[in-house]
Amino acid sequence: MQNFFYSIPTKIAFGKGSVEQLPDFVKEFGTKVLIVYGGGSIKKIGLYDTVIKLLDNAGIYHTELSGVEPNPRHTTVNKGAEIAKKEGIDVVLPIGGGSTIDCAKAIAAATFYDGDAWDLVEDNSLVTDALPIISILTLSATGSEMDYFSVISNMELNEKKGLDSYLLYPKYSILDPEYTYSVSKYQTASGTADIMNHIMEVYFNGVEDTYMQERIMEGLLKTCAHFGPIACENPTDYNARANLMWTASWAINGFIACGKLGPWPCHAMEHQLSAYYDVTHGHGLAIITPVWMEYILSDKTVDMFANYAHGVFDIPWEDDKYAMAKKAIECTKNMFEEMGLSLNLRSIGIEEDSKFVEMAEKAVAAGTDKCYIPLLVDDVVEIYRRCL
Repeated sequence: MQNFFYSIPTKIAFGKGSVEQLPDFVKEFGTKVLIVYGGGSIKKIGLYDTVIKLLDNAGIYHTELSGVEPNPRHTTVNKGAEIAKKEGIDVVLPIGGGSTIDCAKAIAAATFYDGDAWDLVEDNSLVTDALPIISILTLSATGSEMDYFSVISNMELNEKKGLDSYLLYPKYSILDPEYTYSVSKYQTASGTADIMNHIMEVYFNGVEDTYMQERIMEGLLKTCAHFGPIACENPTDYNARANLMWTASWAINGFIACGKLGPWPCHAMEHQLSAYYDVTHGHGLAIITPVWMEYILSDKTVDMFANYAHGVFDIPWEDDKYAMAKKAIECTKNMFEEMGLSLNLRSIGIEEDSKFVEMAEKAVAAGTDKCYIPLLVDDVVEIYRRCL
């Protein structure tokens, strides 16, 4: 197990009606709020009106930035930072899923930078300060409500990269599972796939002597495998939504990676799909992950896959660990398909491989060559092609 330092400054308000605490949270930092949200679903479910009423009744000034994209653009971040500077904003309040929270984090940092927000993405050391962030989550997926990561896209450059700084931890995150009831089956399935891959990237990274973390990860993965399909079929099942929401936070808040840090190959590969084709991140991961599993299965990795088979899908122990591994990969595919996700790139509009080499080069530059099973350009291209 590696050495580590662990601290989570984000405070969580979880459960029904937890949004009522919002004014008190805001007033710890000021009285001027920038509300950040996406396409308007928060208005359809009444959450927008609830938040506005709470802020107005508390005498808290608010302005807003709407239209955040599913893969948030650096140009949108620039717009938000311009508003924050002009209005003297004290708190950034993202209401939505991971894309909205990621955008808000970048805005919080870009408010203290005079240049293009993309500069911060290219060089995270340029982040010197950030506005306080209070998030209200409406989609269980990225875990951005409880981490310090932000992923931003530059569609002009076909780049999707991370902005990482401890300054970007939300001060508070409000998690009410009822606000995820309206999430579509497709987005619920994609979100579940995203949660699971966050865990898998750590689980399969090859760092040894992390028994405790691995057993916790198996429990988190089993939670997703159980409740993901339930939430897809019964969107107002509070227990399913609550378990997925809390698992999403714990999948990427750093706890399971304590003593077990390593590169994330599937994310490095999928980020290229999103950057070049603007696909739904979780769906892209659902397509890539099983193919990657099959590609890296070997004498070096088979024990990890056997543990995964038994710990997550209750596949009985047997002498042939390869048989266990293959059954587990099939179970993973079947679960994604049960939730309604297609598992090939053609189904999401990617029908040819002309960009695969360029995408693979960027994935390798993002660290796939440093993984437990190194993936060079030819390996990544082959995985993309098998995904077709």
